[in-house]
Amino acid sequence: MGAFSKALRLWPWLAAVSSGFLGAACFAPFNYSWLCWIALTPLLAAVWFSDVKAKRRWLRDLLLGYVAGLAFFWTVFFWLRTVTVPGVILVGAYMAVYFAFWSWICGLLRPSLRAPAVANHWTQQPPNESPLSRSPWLRSTNNLRLAFLLAAAWVAHEWLRGLVLSGWSWNSLGSALHAQLAIIQIAEFTGVAGLSFLVAFTNVILLTSARRFILEIQVRPMRPHYDLTLTMAAIVGVMGFGVHSLRVLRLTKTINVALVQPNIPREEKFSAEFSQQTFDKFTRLSAPALGASVRPDLIVWPESSMPGPVLSDEVSYRFVMNFSASAKTDLLLGTIDQDETHAYNAAMLVSDAGRRTQIYRKVHLVPFGEYVPGRHTIPLLARVVGDQVPDDFAFGKEHTVFHLTNDKAVVAPLICFEDTIGDLARQFVLGGANLLVNVTNDGWFLRSAGSQQHVASAVFRCVETRLPMVRAANTGVTCFVNEFGRITQILVDEHGSQFTEGTLTGEVSIPTEHELTFYVRHGELFAQGCVAVALLTLIVLSLQLVRRLKAP
Repeated sequence: MGAFSKALRLWPWLAAVSSGFLGAACFAPFNYSWLCWIALTPLLAAVWFSDVKAKRRWLRDLLLGYVAGLAFFWTVFFWLRTVTVPGVILVGAYMAVYFAFWSWICGLLRPSLRAPAVANHWTQQPPNESPLSRSPWLRSTNNLRLAFLLAAAWVAHEWLRGLVLSGWSWNSLGSALHAQLAIIQIAEFTGVAGLSFLVAFTNVILLTSARRFILEIQVRPMRPHYDLTLTMAAIVGVMGFGVHSLRVLRLTKTINVALVQPNIPREEKFSAEFSQQTFDKFTRLSAPALGASVRPDLIVWPESSMPGPVLSDEVSYRFVMNFSASAKTDLLLGTIDQDETHAYNAAMLVSDAGRRTQIYRKVHLVPFGEYVPGRHTIPLLARVVGDQVPDDFAFGKEHTVFHLTNDKAVVAPLICFEDTIGDLARQFVLGGANLLVNVTNDGWFLRSAGSQQHVASAVFRCVETRLPMVRAANTGVTCFVNEFGRITQILVDEHGSQFTEGTLTGEVSIPTEHELTFYVRHGELFAQGCVAVALLTLIVLSLQLVRRLKAP
């Protein structure tokens, strides 16, 4: 009996941990994406149904969410250990706060487990009616309202996570569905936030429906569950829209692109000792594309391709310009750019046999990856990442687009994690881009799941903008993605691994008349609407609490 009582006390915490693990299992390397539809239900059950007489239940709700967040982020971002083990711990400890925020709101909106008290003899229930028959769990309208508010709060916390401290929005609940083409097409209007809303809404309805079934067995015959029916209908409707979108024909033109993945070890990448070896590798890997019967219109080398800044390092400059002159095609590569006072992570387009260059300086830098916030005021933060970030890059100011020779395409040069940020990618499209190009160096993460999680977030940029994307990685996932978010080609070795060197060539279909999508025109409007709903909910709940405290 003692063991049983102990298990009863522990079950809420085990449920919270299981929510974290179920959420993590939706993403690489596990990829059980269907679990996202039920991942939140254990945490919700723990918040709503455990320790109903606790004095500080709000604190318990916070801690349950925090434990779930720790389980999720420490698991899903475990690959960060390849860069910094203390960073893994701190990232999880910080990001779990957002889970705690959501579970706290779940507790504030918790429906009563008991029937409402009878106000007077005029409202007393009939003799044969159970008090449970008036439980809010039995009303579809109550459950739909609850699901709406909690789904909006979930989107709000994901939006904040992608904004605060420069943001890191990877592995949102909706991005777990990245491979489900029929359902992700709604991102054209809502961004990934719309998918996160739908998944969180469904989680709440599934749990309230289970609770309702249990109560109906006790008190009355089952009635139609309009809440569950409408939820399933919404999912079917979203899928129907997706199927329709996949069949829409668009006028396009094609250009030929070659992507080079050199797979250079990170300890060799910026070493002068290996400069010639790096130059030889890029020359060798680019040769098949240049020798093909159809020459590429664009060759893409990954982020920080050269051992030195191309425009200020004589050796790197000479190699790039000589290559461009002999290749007679446009070359886009990642490099370091410098001015009198700062260094920038940049992308460069070299055309006209090296006579013309265009530069984009990265706008969105990765904290603790490309700069250390508070490096000089809080030295401990710099020690966490060690020598991985010896100095800080400066932020670029403009969303520069590149014009290929003869205006064959207008390129959005997204660097590294920038292809995971929808609101950033749309700025390039507003500037005229009709082709998304990502240059990245996921070699930092070795053979971990980091590069797979990266591309899973990136494919949504294609759906949101209805534009194709090509990705050239130093190592990781070099691929072609069409405007529906489908990966059409991917570079792998004979064993099916993407951790290899090689060249991927193919045709990219670019729209000839590109109508801006709702998302491109309005950005994260859906997410911002959810934030407004969450804030309004908190205000109303606060006013109700104040009234209760003032009541005699």
